[in-house]
Amino acid sequence: MKKYIIVLLLSCAILPVQLLAQSKTNKKQIANGAADRAFWVKTLYKMSYPVVHNLAEETLKKNMPLEKGDGYGLNVTKVTYLEALGRTMSGLAPWLALPDDDTEEGKMRKSMRQELLKGLANSVNPASPDYMNYRTESQPLVDAAFVAHAFLRAPKALWEPLDEITKKRFVEEFKSLRTRSGAYNNWLLFAGITEGFLLSIGEQYDPARVQFAVNKLKEWYVGDSWYSDGAKFSMDYYNSFVIHPMLVDLLKLLADKKRGSLNDYNTAVERMSRQAAYLERVISPEGTFPVYGRSMTYRTAVFQALAQTALIEKLPEGVEPEQVRCALTKVMHKMYDGNQNFDKDGWLVLGFNGHQPKIADSYTSTGSLYMATMGFLTLGLPAENKFWSGPALPWTSVKAWGGEMIMRDHKIEN
Repeated sequence: MKKYIIVLLLSCAILPVQLLAQSKTNKKQIANGAADRAFWVKTLYKMSYPVVHNLAEETLKKNMPLEKGDGYGLNVTKVTYLEALGRTMSGLAPWLALPDDDTEEGKMRKSMRQELLKGLANSVNPASPDYMNYRTESQPLVDAAFVAHAFLRAPKALWEPLDEITKKRFVEEFKSLRTRSGAYNNWLLFAGITEGFLLSIGEQYDPARVQFAVNKLKEWYVGDSWYSDGAKFSMDYYNSFVIHPMLVDLLKLLADKKRGSLNDYNTAVERMSRQAAYLERVISPEGTFPVYGRSMTYRTAVFQALAQTALIEKLPEGVEPEQVRCALTKVMHKMYDGNQNFDKDGWLVLGFNGHQPKIADSYTSTGSLYMATMGFLTLGLPAENKFWSGPALPWTSVKAWGGEMIMRDHKIEN
């Protein structure tokens, strides 16, 4: 076990043997996270490219597979394409918000941003073959919210460069959602974040939808960072998939606009930080984590709340950024080193770690799977940030199972 920990200190994810055998200079790069970041970038780019590139070329509907879970109950062609767009861009947004540079990563980022901007215009252009549906069905309430969340995460990169006609079209599509209501659970946040985005750009918004979402989540808080998903608690990862990330960002917006309490925002951040502590602890030394609850086809989106907490630099006391980097890198190597999660054309397949369609829910189709990008939010931190530049550190389970000194876990009262 001691040898195992020493190897981890050299490489966050026990990288391939040939990489570890390279020069001292390259070993230094491994130790300070450069190789980890390069792997994250390559993986996020690979995952996102089929969605973004095809939408830019107006071939998304033509080329994206339409795989569905057993008992699928939605109109797939009416919802899956907006699912793919909203979820992909929400995960990409912090990375795309970084400034341009001449590095290999910078060139990849610029190319992805340019194609996404082109695709966004196509997605709301009624004359485009890839025009997306906001006007019917309930599911667009969800995925319009992910589009809006992406705009909030990267306004200067993804919203401001759009032409005025495209901006007007998005506003009209978002407002059209008011003709429908969704489930009485985390879905309230979807309406809240979309209306919050309209507030952020000075458009007429519905304050009732925003306040209803905030008030109900306050009521549904059950303690120690956990919210029930509606009136009854569900043991799954929706606190990370949706609740903490969207609630924190919505409350920040309201506080910034003097429409909400700064104390409410700070409390939500404290709770998300505590949730991040849970998520860091469930990552095993091997990079696995418990597979339970709904929507496990979302893969690395399980760690969205941990990634966002690291992104805003609010990790809990005793959890270092470098150990989070190493834990998440290990997970991503475990899941994405092979091609088991992609088909021959690079699209995500229905499953958790491989093609496992039986694990899919009745609302899951190909577009749903791109929630997985949301585990990569911490790419929004620049390469020189401590998260990336610091030396590799073992995460909690590595230290615990290795007999190393660890601090006791404790609940929060807020």
